[in-house]
Amino acid sequence: MTFISYAQNCEDVLLWRALAHVKNGFYIDVGANDPVEHSVTKAFYDAGWRGISIEPLPSFHQAFIEQRPRDVNLAIAAGAENGELTLYDVPAVRGWASPEASVAALHRSEGHEVAEITVPVRTLASVCEEHVDGEGGTEIHFLKIDVEGFEGEVLRGMDFKRWRPWVLVIEATLPNSRATNHGAWEHLVTNQGYRYAWFDGLNRYYVAEEHAELLAQLDIQPNVFDDWIPHHLDNAWRQIKDLREQAGKGWEQAAVMERQAIELDTLHQQAARRAQELEQQAEAQRARHEQAVQRLEAQGAQLRQQLRESELHAQQAELQAQTLTAQLHESAAWGKDLETRLVATLNSTSWRITAPLRFIARKGEHSPAAIARRKAKGAARRSLRWLTTRESLRRAILPLVMRSPKLQALVAQTLAAAKQATAPEGASAGPAVPAALRELPQSAREALDELRRAYEPTTD
Repeated sequence: MTFISYAQNCEDVLLWRALAHVKNGFYIDVGANDPVEHSVTKAFYDAGWRGISIEPLPSFHQAFIEQRPRDVNLAIAAGAENGELTLYDVPAVRGWASPEASVAALHRSEGHEVAEITVPVRTLASVCEEHVDGEGGTEIHFLKIDVEGFEGEVLRGMDFKRWRPWVLVIEATLPNSRATNHGAWEHLVTNQGYRYAWFDGLNRYYVAEEHAELLAQLDIQPNVFDDWIPHHLDNAWRQIKDLREQAGKGWEQAAVMERQAIELDTLHQQAARRAQELEQQAEAQRARHEQAVQRLEAQGAQLRQQLRESELHAQQAELQAQTLTAQLHESAAWGKDLETRLVATLNSTSWRITAPLRFIARKGEHSPAAIARRKAKGAARRSLRWLTTRESLRRAILPLVMRSPKLQALVAQTLAAAKQATAPEGASAGPAVPAALRELPQSAREALDELRRAYEPTTD
């Protein structure tokens, strides 16, 4: 399986080449700095190892507590004696914190801001005494030291006779420089039974004499045969893989969305067709409505015409009623006048004196000629009486006659001719009969004739 390297200078690749056969190993990381970035121990922790991480800066130490629960995480500095020291930190550059005042002066000369912090100091021997089993107990498989120029002090505080790390990895250059400084402390290692194995440009590797077989694994730089990649590349490939998976899911979602779009388009087309059908139905309904409105308007116009005609007929009927009312008033005046005349005639002296003469005149009416005339007049009167006494016939004919002035004149002429035919020969017309009384029944007419005849002799 491809090895993922997190270290700054591939230190973990070389160590893995030499120690990959160890299961659940143990390490000590002095100057651990960060649990992931530039970490020499991250790959081993992921492989199941555990160890001691020493990082004096409180802000960095918290990350180890959160991400390295199996490790012993100590917020201290390692030194030659237990106590305290001043740590010079460069906040702008991670990993440049150093207990060496000369290193701080160098950073200041380069324009960097340096912060001073007091931290506790313990020797590696006391740390191992507390957290590592010695005398055949827990093996320390490698010890890594990166303390920005303070490596000699750390080595002086370690008991290499009691605790024997298999491999030592010690930073051997001045901070931010290629200049080596191992001459000041290398004897503290080689005099304790360790052999030099390799220099990678930043660190020097040493192997304990009792594990000299590991020297052959550390005599060449990391290369393609170590089957490794930096974790940044691994992260990039993972991101690419995630992006591909997301892209695949995106394509799947796009395919689903395309199918949904097709379905929606089909539904849209169906809705459009349905809308067109509804529009056509609405148009037909509007046409029917317009036709109905036109019919109603035509019927309304017809009804208005009929109403106007009815109003005209009503006006005509009103005029006719006014005419009949006038005729009734005329007839009432005529009757009153006739009654007055009759009463005057009957009460007159001449009426009483001429009574014998009227009797003699009536006797003369029994001659054959007078009888023949009376029969003819009687037949005419009976015919006229028959016509005038038929109520249904009068009701049917009179409305028609009243609507036409010409028919009124014709009927008036016909009745006048009939009356003249039935009147006694030589009889005086007497007072004019109002038009309203011209259609009176024959019995009424005979009474009027009697009055007329009685009126004629009046000669006071």
